[in-house]
Amino acid sequence: MHAALEISGLRAQNQVLKKGVVDEQANSASLKEQLKQRDQSLRKQEQEMDSLSFRNQQLAKRVELLQEELAASEAKGKKGKSKGDSPSQHGLQTQSVFDEDLQKKIEENERLHIQFYEADERHKKTEAELRERLEKLEKDAEQHHGVVDGLTTKYAETIERLQSDKARLEVKAQTLEREAKECRMRTEDCQQQLRRCQSELNRQVKQSSSVIQEKVPFNDTSEYLRSVHCAAFQLKARDVAGQAMSFIQDLVAALLNVHSYTEQRVHIYPLDSSIETISPLNQKFSQYLHENAAYVRPLEDSFLQLYQSITEDTVTVLETVVKLKIFSDNFSSYTHFLQKILPYQLKSLEEECEAPLCTAALSAKNQELQSDIKRVTSVFEKLQNYINLLALPSVRQDAMPHSNTSAVFTQLAACLHSLHDAIKEMSKHYNQKADIERELPTVTQKLCTTTECLLGSLGSLTSCTGKIATFFSNNLDFFTSSGYSPRGSTAALNPVQAESMLANKKKATAYIQAVKKVSPQSVPYREALSNRRILTSSTESREGLTQQVQQSQEKIARLEQEKEHWLLEAQLGKVRLEKENQRIAELEAQLAANLYPSNNAPSKDNKILCSLMLCLTLQVGDEESREQLIKSHYMARVGELTTQLQISDSKAVHFHSECRALAKRLAIAEKSRETFSEEVKLANQNITRLQDELATTKRSYEDQLSMMSDHLCSMNETLSKQREEIDTLKMGSKV
Repeated sequence: MHAALEISGLRAQNQVLKKGVVDEQANSASLKEQLKQRDQSLRKQEQEMDSLSFRNQQLAKRVELLQEELAASEAKGKKGKSKGDSPSQHGLQTQSVFDEDLQKKIEENERLHIQFYEADERHKKTEAELRERLEKLEKDAEQHHGVVDGLTTKYAETIERLQSDKARLEVKAQTLEREAKECRMRTEDCQQQLRRCQSELNRQVKQSSSVIQEKVPFNDTSEYLRSVHCAAFQLKARDVAGQAMSFIQDLVAALLNVHSYTEQRVHIYPLDSSIETISPLNQKFSQYLHENAAYVRPLEDSFLQLYQSITEDTVTVLETVVKLKIFSDNFSSYTHFLQKILPYQLKSLEEECEAPLCTAALSAKNQELQSDIKRVTSVFEKLQNYINLLALPSVRQDAMPHSNTSAVFTQLAACLHSLHDAIKEMSKHYNQKADIERELPTVTQKLCTTTECLLGSLGSLTSCTGKIATFFSNNLDFFTSSGYSPRGSTAALNPVQAESMLANKKKATAYIQAVKKVSPQSVPYREALSNRRILTSSTESREGLTQQVQQSQEKIARLEQEKEHWLLEAQLGKVRLEKENQRIAELEAQLAANLYPSNNAPSKDNKILCSLMLCLTLQVGDEESREQLIKSHYMARVGELTTQLQISDSKAVHFHSECRALAKRLAIAEKSRETFSEEVKLANQNITRLQDELATTKRSYEDQLSMMSDHLCSMNETLSKQREEIDTLKMGSKV
């Protein structure tokens, strides 16, 4: 639809541009015609000017001739002055006529010169204007041609792209039509099978009902099934709570690590607290982060209380789960803690952006992290609201209608998925920020180590939230189902009914135990339930125990290697100690011999004694410096090993969570593969059946065609015989 609108818009623009180009071309043609007419008028005026100049030359020559004749006549007049007055008067008259004629010609010549000059100026001005206008129009025409060419190319590319999209969509539509036909055929087959199954089940139900009415005097299976359903619901609730407890423990551990490593990073970047004092803002932020355990640990403790309150001897509904309110209060406290540290966290990121070596890319990542942190905090606030809503029925039964419970659980599942997406986006942006920070020249190894630990904690938090969201979505049907309700009613079970139900259950248990004393051969009920829980939990925890055994074996092997190493070091130290003791004993013997000689020794012995004392002093000093060097070396080595151990632990936790997620994905993929293989088998069976039907139909059509051909042949023979008889009768009637 969008492509069609785009094409219609482009076509309208193309028509407008074509119309503009046509108008400009017509305007250019009219201007060229005007220019041609002006050129013709100019040539006509030039011809007139040439004729006038030629006429002027003729007049000038005539004037010269007249002047010459006048001069000759004046000369003759002087010679013949003595003659009569009549010739002189005639000469004067002729001279005056010539003068007037000359004056007129001169005036006419001046007027023609002026007209010619003015016409020439007007022509030049008009020609210049027309040339300027022509150049402008030519430029506009070139621009329009360029625009038209560009639009034509663009339209051609757009048309080609749309045609390819159309072809692809047609192919896709054909594929979808084929799939729809196959699905319709499969649906029809399934409907037929469903009708057959329904008819068969109805027949069996009728038969069973008739047998029950005839043979069974009473039916007490409904209460038995009801009790089995309630027990199964309670076991499922216990199992689900146990799984949620493990996820909450992982979540609490990940949150503690994230807050702790964030506190360490605040002390390192942008200012190292071991070298200079950090800003008051980061000091306050670090102080608040240091208190994170007081808000995070109660989440695990309160949920543990909730898990312990859900037993097989209790009734688990929202109205009876009182411990959920404690967990809701602790979760609200943690949400308030996140709201309290939010402005300090945002200001701390702004302070990192104001650092001297902060690049534009790093500032952009910090801004993205600010938006991610705001989003995570808002999602936690939504979670708090939904958890508070779920905890209200345990405080006041009429606080929330039972019909709204399903909607609250559905919104809570969507909110958990939003939390996973937000933390995943924040982890991605933090990874990109860490890559940019590693390229900075002032980054330290301490900062890199802390950042890697923080990234590992964020990865664990992302994996944990994803597992929680998936777990909640998978068990959404269980959460929204009504496990307990009074007989013949759709209302929820209130605490009074639950207490009465538990009392009756205890009486029934006591009765069963009393019966079991009479028949001790039966297995005790509690022992059977315990065995069932052991079997269920052993199957679920087998993978975890296997991983723990592998980790323990690896740790034992590593400790054995360290033990061998330190045994060798101890033996070497023992050998060195024995050598040093022997050396000290020899030196003491020499010293005693020099101090208590048998006779008076010369002064040379005193010199030897002084040199020995000096050597002992130097050796003691060397030993102390050597011990100090060894101590500093091993302290540095211990620090490095501690750092590597932290990194390895965080990576191991991350890899462990990823492996568990991949294992679950593999199991899901295996299930989908089995489902698809079953569908393929059904499709092959349908294809085989359809091919058989096609062959049967084809054979029936061929048989019908052969029968029709035989029938047509017989009809043709009958018609030919009738025609022959008619011709014979006609011939006989003519005779």
